[in-house]
Amino acid sequence: MPAKHSLYGALFAVQNMSLRCGINDRAQSTQSNDVLERVKMDTHAATAVDKLHGFYFEDLEVGQSDEYARVVSESDILVFAGVSGDTNPVHLNHEFASETMFEGCIAHGLLTASYISTVIGTKMPGPGCIYVGQSLKFKAPVKAGDTVIARATITEKIEDKNFVKIQTQCLVCDKVVLDGEATIMVPSRKS
Repeated sequence: MPAKHSLYGALFAVQNMSLRCGINDRAQSTQSNDVLERVKMDTHAATAVDKLHGFYFEDLEVGQSDEYARVVSESDILVFAGVSGDTNPVHLNHEFASETMFEGCIAHGLLTASYISTVIGTKMPGPGCIYVGQSLKFKAPVKAGDTVIARATITEKIEDKNFVKIQTQCLVCDKVVLDGEATIMVPSRKS
């Protein structure tokens, strides 16, 4: 019941926002009807949970892939340093980093690798899957301003464990900067 009440609260908020923002009655009625339809659909908990779920093991095929792209910013690097505690000056101090072989600050390798987790955890296989293992080989540096494309491709299905092996790569301008393999446990419809 609490979920139902919060959805009715959302309906109330939409109606109040519509009145405050001067949205006409017809638009308000359409918004209210949309929210009411969502309330009806979400009263069944199993249906709402199913909407959150990614692929099931049975849905996956060898060769299936997906990707995620992100422009790495200086603030991403700073936040990652703060969260991870890795304050190596090669990531944070331009003067220090300019004297290294990289000739400037570079992103943390595991920040780049985290984009692989984004693909796996949110797209393919998606919500509900669990990381079991990951190997990584860092091939080239990533710098602020680079667009990283993280790609995951299923290479093997292990039926008796509901595991998939996934080739994982991160690319910048079509150059592989990170290469690896993940083992992922994927929920089955049978369980």
